[in-house]
Amino acid sequence: MKVILILLTTLALIACSEGPESPRGFSLPEGNVDAGKAVFISYQCLACHTLQGEPDSGTEQHLPKKVPLGGDVTKIKTYGELVSSVINPSHKIAPGFKREGYIDADGQSLMRNYNDVMTVNELVDLVAFLQPQYNLKPFNRTNYPTYFP
Repeated sequence: MKVILILLTTLALIACSEGPESPRGFSLPEGNVDAGKAVFISYQCLACHTLQGEPDSGTEQHLPKKVPLGGDVTKIKTYGELVSSVINPSHKIAPGFKREGYIDADGQSLMRNYNDVMTVNELVDLVAFLQPQYNLKPFNRTNYPTYFP
């Protein structure tokens, strides 16, 4: 039994090895929160998103419902996840948004591709602005009564 456990652990570690697609070594400089807010506004992100504390943009809405950003979450939004969400929005689409009106016929996000218009500095600043908008809430476990005979 121990040999099988060791073998499975070894296989799992080999499967997690860092290949050319690994994010190891990826790091962007610190961004400027104020500049990130300016980027958020200038790219009219509020046309498709909501963000607590930010007024509705008043622009025409093209989605069934605006996609919320920030707020209470039970899992921290990492720097890498936020960068990926901007530069590759189809990478991971939240389950509630995998329906008509949010994705195209190929299952790709309808979010505009900003890769050719947004500078790296703007991306870094935008992520610096967005990351603190998420509030990590600890998972509340259900307390079941314990019965002892």
